[in-house]
Amino acid sequence: MTLAQLAHPAASQVHLAVNLLDAQSLLAAFGTVGIAVVLFAETGLLIGFFLPGDSLLFTAGLLCAGSAGRPGHLSLPWVLLAAATGALAGAQTGYLVGRKAGPAFLARTKSSKLRDGADRAAAILNRYGHAKAIVLARFLPIVRTVLNPLAGVLAVPARTFALWQALGGLLWTVGLVLAGYALGASVPNVDRYLLPIIAVIVIISLVPIGLEVVRSRRARGAGDHA
Repeated sequence: MTLAQLAHPAASQVHLAVNLLDAQSLLAAFGTVGIAVVLFAETGLLIGFFLPGDSLLFTAGLLCAGSAGRPGHLSLPWVLLAAATGALAGAQTGYLVGRKAGPAFLARTKSSKLRDGADRAAAILNRYGHAKAIVLARFLPIVRTVLNPLAGVLAVPARTFALWQALGGLLWTVGLVLAGYALGASVPNVDRYLLPIIAVIVIISLVPIGLEVVRSRRARGAGDHA
C-alpha cells in the first residue's frame, strides 16, 4: 500500500475492512485521531495489548515527511500531540484502574500473553525500581500494557508513576515519530519500502521481550541447579 492509498483508500475502488493489527490500515481509516485512540487503548486497557503501537508511531512519522500537499501527508505537530495525549492518558488510566480494582484486576484474565506480560512487568519493577521500569516498559510490547495497572495494584506512589510515565511516554512517542519522519524525509519514495520497514520495526520491538524471556529461563535454570 502506498502513501496515496493511505490517504485516499477509496481511490483503489476496493473496500477494505479495518485491520486492527495493521498500522497502515488504522491510519488509513482513522488518521491522526486514530493514533490517540489506539495508544490510549494499548497503554490503558488490557484489551489493547495486541495493538501495533510501535509500528503505528513510526508509520505516522513517515507520513509526516514531504510536502503538505503530498497524498498521505500528516501534520507532524498534530501527530506528536495525538500520540503523546493517547499514551499519557492511557497509562494514567491503566494505573488508576489497577489501583481501584486491586490484585483481582489481572487475576481474571484468561490470556496467557497478558499473564506472561504481567510476570515480566513485575520482574522489571523488582529489578530496575519504579522510575527506570516505568520508562523502559514503554518500549516493550504487552509489558507497556500491563505494567500500568500493575503499578496501581502494587501501590506505586501516584506522583512517582505520573512523573516517570510522562517522561517514558514522551520519549517513546516523540522518539518513534521523529525517527519515522527523519527516514521519510531522507529517503526518496520511501512508501515503496513501507511494508519491509514496518516488519523491521515489529521485529526490533520484539527483541527486548525475547531477551527478557531468555534471561528469565536462565535464572530459573540456575535456581533449579542451586
